[in-house]
Amino acid sequence: MEVKGNFIDLNSRTIYPAIISFENGIINSIVPISQKLCNYILPGFIDSHIHIESSMCTPGAFALAAVPRGTTTVISDPHEIGNVLGVVGVEFMLKDAQKVPLRFHFGVPSCVPATNFETSGAKIGPKEVKSLLQRTEFKYLSELMNFPGLISGNREILEKVSIARELGKLIDGHAPGLTGRDLETYINSGISTDHECSTIEEAEEKIALGMKIQIREGSAAKNLEALKGLLKKHPDKVMLCSDDLHPEMLVKGHINILVAKLISEGFDIYNVIRSCTVNPSLHYKLGKGTLEPGEKADLIIVDDPRKMNVKVVFIGGTKVFENDKILFEYNGAEAANNFNCSNVSEKQISIVAATNNLNVIETFEGLLYTSETEASVMKGEEVNSDIEKDILKIVVKDRYTDKPPSVGFIKGFGLKKGAFACSIAHDSHNIIAVGTNDHDIVKAINLIVGMEGGLSVCCGNAKSQLPLPIAGIMSDKPVEKVAQLYASLSEKVKEYGCNLSAPFMTLSFMALLVIPEIKISDKGLFRLKDFDFIPLFK
Repeated sequence: MEVKGNFIDLNSRTIYPAIISFENGIINSIVPISQKLCNYILPGFIDSHIHIESSMCTPGAFALAAVPRGTTTVISDPHEIGNVLGVVGVEFMLKDAQKVPLRFHFGVPSCVPATNFETSGAKIGPKEVKSLLQRTEFKYLSELMNFPGLISGNREILEKVSIARELGKLIDGHAPGLTGRDLETYINSGISTDHECSTIEEAEEKIALGMKIQIREGSAAKNLEALKGLLKKHPDKVMLCSDDLHPEMLVKGHINILVAKLISEGFDIYNVIRSCTVNPSLHYKLGKGTLEPGEKADLIIVDDPRKMNVKVVFIGGTKVFENDKILFEYNGAEAANNFNCSNVSEKQISIVAATNNLNVIETFEGLLYTSETEASVMKGEEVNSDIEKDILKIVVKDRYTDKPPSVGFIKGFGLKKGAFACSIAHDSHNIIAVGTNDHDIVKAINLIVGMEGGLSVCCGNAKSQLPLPIAGIMSDKPVEKVAQLYASLSEKVKEYGCNLSAPFMTLSFMALLVIPEIKISDKGLFRLKDFDFIPLFK
């Protein structure tokens, strides 16, 4: 097999017409030719950190959407389904991924549950971590989210880190805002990457201490604009990733969009492409990440590097996409779920003020960070959503042991009527809802209970829903179909006044306790800097 085009040579940092031949999945030769060509050949793209589950699709369904965008490899952390189903969930991801040609390199979840301050569906302890890491299918210990636990010397966290180091496996990081001596302690324990940087200063401190920085551009957290300067100052220390990419974004593009944007803005074409080919390949020990004799034939053909419209994709020397046609099949997934809860009532989410001061979560567009604020209420009276002040009720319902829901209040959603909910609530994936009134909040939650997982929007008698029958977080339907339903629900939420670009994604992260500053789990309000619960009323 051979292809020809303008070869983007990442070794010589030149572009020239060439014929690339390969056999049995390996490149044999690259021969320069004197012919004017209009297409370009380069290595397939690698997403250096992604949770496939956030696409709301199984690995197989994800591949059908990602491969046409030029993605040939993903470094995937299955901790979302791990929190729902434990090792069984991790095995599900591995098995489903084997049905398609896209290369999935899975890590072993390090924090299942993410903390002990929430109810999770499963636990992956040191014994399970060791058993999985001993297998060649698992490349690394996934993002160590419980950085306070590591820094304070939590025995179980240290044991998992020790196991990874003894087995010679890499350890991915997750350390938003961490700095100074605590950061040094974290990195010196063996943590090699971070995808949570939001400022160039934070990233440069981490690079100086030996970390590789994964520049994230996902659905809720978008850091490319803030961090793209690293490609000029530290081109070998950065990788591109999406982290969490919802279906409506995936159908528009993947890593190819980021590459095209950066090249169009004048960033060095070789540095940009290396950040999503060579750099992750070398870091995760997947090969050189270049196209050269002896390397695997994972390559793509595009029209123009400034547009990155993908025309042809080869994975392992096999053509898997050409001229808008996917050349492989995916026939769906086996059933897998963990759902055990009953309907909630309005009485269960009714709150009476214990004092005159209410603790409130404040969220912001495009950020996973929140801040802590407060509101004045009348002691002894029922506290409801205040639409004029944009202070809405937020509810988290444990879906594993069926305990009563926890209730808080949040600012920043802008909702004027109705409620919406989902069973995607990082990382334990309980049911989370936000709304303007108790009736709609309860109705939205109970729709999800009835589906045993999914998304819902309710306003009076109007209701819309998206079933996610696999672990309550995924579907094996085509991404385009999931994206259409998801976009429809998102637009409905925006029609009801929400001013966030990704309302469901933002809502799902309001339960992620390991990202500052204040969040809510099924057990109550949580402040990260104290690493403990705080009362609803001051």
